[in-house]
Amino acid sequence: MSSIRVDTYVLETLMPDLVGHDRQPSALVVYLCLWRLWRGSGRRTVRASYRDLARETGLSKGAAQAAVQRLVRRGLLTVRHPSVTAVPEYTVLRPWAKRGGTA
Repeated sequence: MSSIRVDTYVLETLMPDLVGHDRQPSALVVYLCLWRLWRGSGRRTVRASYRDLARETGLSKGAAQAAVQRLVRRGLLTVRHPSVTAVPEYTVLRPWAKRGGTA
């Protein structure tokens, strides 16, 4: 089994904020899923359908979609739709890293 590195900020600040304050644990689960796919890809972006996210996380497609929307609103993801029927392309953002947070 391989491992990935997650910024301390994600666990110490983002997790209590999304799960406790926003009451959206699904957003944290989707963020971590996309983080894993992104970090393992060696690319700047990652492509995943809502069905892919549902399968990877155990959430429903609707819950995955709502989580993505929350993450976009929070400035933690950007989503690009190359065409109406194309699989979305996500950029996982780390706004805390710009403020001198952990790498």
